[in-house]
Amino acid sequence: MADEQKIIQILRKVKDPELNVDIYTLELIRGIKEENNKIIITMTLTSPACPFGPEIIKDVKTNVSREMNKKVLVELTFNPPWEPSEDLREELMSSH
Repeated sequence: MADEQKIIQILRKVKDPELNVDIYTLELIRGIKEENNKIIITMTLTSPACPFGPEIIKDVKTNVSREMNKKVLVELTFNPPWEPSEDLREELMSSH
């Protein structure tokens, strides 16, 4: 779906304030689907206790709904827990 690529570009603008890396690169996005004229984004956070969780979720909803002109639902999941891939781990280590 062409919209998915556009949504990914929007999500790349939402950063985790603590790591200063966008949430798509951080592998926090688990799924994107459109259903009944709304966008459902399944995502996780770096930890269930992430202090920036509410801010990140609000940014996702606001940015995607504004640019796509559709209602956005965010489904949060911690199953499985977030674990950075080897590539991401190396990228995070080299940037700090």
